[in-house]
Amino acid sequence: MSAIDTSRFKDLLLAERDRVTAALDNLRNENPGTVEDETGEETQDQHLADAATAMHDRELDYGLADNERDLLAAIDAALARIEQGTYGTCTNCGRQISEERLEALPWASLCIDDARARER
Repeated sequence: MSAIDTSRFKDLLLAERDRVTAALDNLRNENPGTVEDETGEETQDQHLADAATAMHDRELDYGLADNERDLLAAIDAALARIEQGTYGTCTNCGRQISEERLEALPWASLCIDDARARER
């Protein structure tokens, strides 16, 4: 098995970390207050459809933010594995994660077999 170029993957992970952090900052800046702040009045005083739209949009943004935070945690964990010297090793079975998989998901912690088994 060939050694993985961790410096290249570290650069990829750091670039992705910057992108995710910027996306989270953008979501925070887009929605700094409550739904009432966003609509400019209390929800019970406005049309129900307007309130529902504002709440739906806010829930979508919260979902996106949750996904970005999960991705950020996975990136940070991968960076920690690089520092520990365990990057590219499946955290479940200990086999090497294929370089093709790491190219697609540099933050992958599982080999493809264990990832597929977990999805089932």
